[in-house]
Amino acid sequence: MTLADLPQDHAVRDPLEAVARQLLIEIGEDPDRSGLRGTPERFARWWREFSNYQAGQVETLFPLHTDGQIVMVSDINVWSLCEHHLLPFSCALTIAYKPGEHVLGLSKFARIAHRHAHRLQVQERLVREIAEEISKVTGTDDVAVIGHGEHLCMSMRGIRTSALMTCSFFDGIFRDYGPPREELIRIAFPRS
Repeated sequence: MTLADLPQDHAVRDPLEAVARQLLIEIGEDPDRSGLRGTPERFARWWREFSNYQAGQVETLFPLHTDGQIVMVSDINVWSLCEHHLLPFSCALTIAYKPGEHVLGLSKFARIAHRHAHRLQVQERLVREIAEEISKVTGTDDVAVIGHGEHLCMSMRGIRTSALMTCSFFDGIFRDYGPPREELIRIAFPRS
């Protein structure tokens, strides 16, 4: 059955509803049974909400002299979608930077992280894109992002084993091994 074959009483407002109906049919389900009647609409609404995420204002900076401090924000949790399997992955992020004469508003780290997570993604690119935007907004190259992610494309399919993938992006003072990077690693990976 194709979209053109759908009866008139199954007219849809969003083409993703037709995709969801077709998917249900292809996996042997009846999209008209009571538990599935609203599923195509919910499916379409979720995909639109996820992919049209608007981060809002992310360039809010406050003047503050930090005496060379490193600022870190940990445990920013985001969900994204693996671009290879269209399955979700969750990622806990630690973002660090050395501010100049201004500091970035705290909520902006999460807004930037979500902006890059709300698309088809791979974790390695996710941490790099977040770091690049933090650098652009703050005007400093001294930025690092570490992500710990569980990928349902591994947990639910294939090997069917859960595991955490860790990847990082280090730039500026964090690129080389030394006190700033050691401090970040110590905080991001506390010993049990």
